[in-house]
Order: sequence, then C-alpha cells, then structure tokens
Amino acid sequence: MKHDANPLHAANASPRCAAKSKRTGLPCNNPAVRGWKVCRMHGARGGHPPGKDHPSWQHGMRSQEWVETRAEINELVREAKEFEHSQKQV
Repeated sequence: MKHDANPLHAANASPRCAAKSKRTGLPCNNPAVRGWKVCRMHGARGGHPPGKDHPSWQHGMRSQEWVETRAEINELVREAKEFEHSQKQV
C-alpha cells in the first residue's frame, strides 16, 4: 500500500443510504450496507431471521386437515375418559 493512499477511499466512494429525514428532508449520507439501499441505522440487516425462527412463521397447524385430526384425537380422548369412568363405577 502506498504511504499517501487514503485507507477510507473505498468507504468514501461507496453508495449512500437512501433514507431521508422526515424533519429536514436531507438524505442520511451514511454508507449503505452492501446489498442494501439503506445504512445499518435505517434497517439494513435488521429484523427477524427468515424461516421457522420467524415469529409469524406459518406452520400449518390451523389447516383443515389438522383441525380434523385434532377433532379425532379429542374424540378418542373423550371415549377413553368415559371408558375409564365407567370402569371405576363397576
């Protein structure tokens, strides 16, 4: 590396954040995160992880098939409890 080279030159030449202030309307001017249009302060790489670790992951436990399966399981449990109750009375 040259002695007179500016080590921050690459950062100075990087794209800038696209966020604007609501109050002044001026752009953020921080360097944008690689692959994003905004900086780390304005939401790049933020939020929840994708997939099953996301809080609103749709798991399918409310599908019609699972509703019917749970109804069958509940019916079997109900019958088992009735049978157990009838055996105690004898």
